[in-house]
Amino acid sequence: MHAPSRLLAATLAAAFALALSTGTRTPVSADEPGITPTEIVLGGLHPYSGPASSYGAIGKGAQAYFAYINDNGGVNGRKITYKDLDDAYSPPQAVQLAKQLVEQDHVFAMFNTLGTPSNTAIRQYLNQNQVPQLFVATGASTWGADAAKFPWTIGWQPDYQSESIIYARYLMKEDPSAKIAVLYQNDDYGEDYLTGLKDGLGKKADAIVKTASYEVTDPSVSSQIASLKASGATTFFIFATPKFSIQALVAAAQQSWKPRIFLNTVSNSQTTMKAATSAGGVAATQGVISVQYLKDPAEPKWDNDAGMKLYRAIAAKYMPGADQNNGYFLYGMGAAYTMVDCLQRAGKNLTRQRVMDAAIHLNERDNPFVISGVVVQTSPNNRFPIGQEQLASYNGTRFSLFGSLIGARGR
Repeated sequence: MHAPSRLLAATLAAAFALALSTGTRTPVSADEPGITPTEIVLGGLHPYSGPASSYGAIGKGAQAYFAYINDNGGVNGRKITYKDLDDAYSPPQAVQLAKQLVEQDHVFAMFNTLGTPSNTAIRQYLNQNQVPQLFVATGASTWGADAAKFPWTIGWQPDYQSESIIYARYLMKEDPSAKIAVLYQNDDYGEDYLTGLKDGLGKKADAIVKTASYEVTDPSVSSQIASLKASGATTFFIFATPKFSIQALVAAAQQSWKPRIFLNTVSNSQTTMKAATSAGGVAATQGVISVQYLKDPAEPKWDNDAGMKLYRAIAAKYMPGADQNNGYFLYGMGAAYTMVDCLQRAGKNLTRQRVMDAAIHLNERDNPFVISGVVVQTSPNNRFPIGQEQLASYNGTRFSLFGSLIGARGR
């Protein structure tokens, strides 16, 4: 290479001086947006408004954990700035905001965007621009199945189909003659759960006697519940987001339908269950079965747990007044812990490729927010870091774990 001319050197020096005088951040590399010697800029999308607004607590939990990390030295000397925007659970809005974060805010990576529809909508754009789409807040099977096509995308929580398989196997063991009704969201998210249920039932898939779907724009699912009850089903699967899960639980109780109920993990927070119990009585939630992979702040068994104490200390300082029993806050902290772990593993010389390499080589055995024994682990062929879950039953006040950890992908 040739030595730069005096004119070029003077020009570079003048540009550097101007950047310092105006306060403009000087990137470590022109090829690595969102990285300076003191800062890492991450972007994210959560629904702080709209039909899935209860999930906004996840983004707030992540923000709180990042603030805690920043106050304790940051990541390899850098502080995290998390620009988390409200997409209202709307894919078109998600696309617009993702482009804003990448092209105007120059984020280094996208972290924990919520929802199958939103993540699916922005995935191609992010992958085309080689922007890491890290630890998305959805268990859609596509994050694993389409990894070769979209290598810059990775999940975090267990996949929906495997969760359904766990339910199916448990049900067939407990009640082989069950007649099954299913409520599901009419998109890839709901269909993933339904597919997993059929796979888990195998030759007994005809035990599903009735299914009913809903749109996220529907005002209510009461009519769907009436049709499912009329089928004579003895078991009811709810594959829905919190708003519609609450409606379904309440409607079943109000219509005096008393099936065995399975509720997908995306809606099994204490906030959802309390709302359903308040509106429909204890009968609306008593005995509901779900799975968990995170420690439940509402479960007293974790009161003396070091991870739960850390969660409550962070929540008290950075989310004063928040309902600490809302498990969505803890979810956000758990995912943020993995994000920080990934950044640390990527090293001081941060590049998008390095952080992506770290994301697909995780072996996290000390995440304080997951159930004891759960390992957050990835490989180039495994894009679902959390692969273990445990069954839980709601007693009208809280979920209690039963059985042992189940390998979510151990089919």
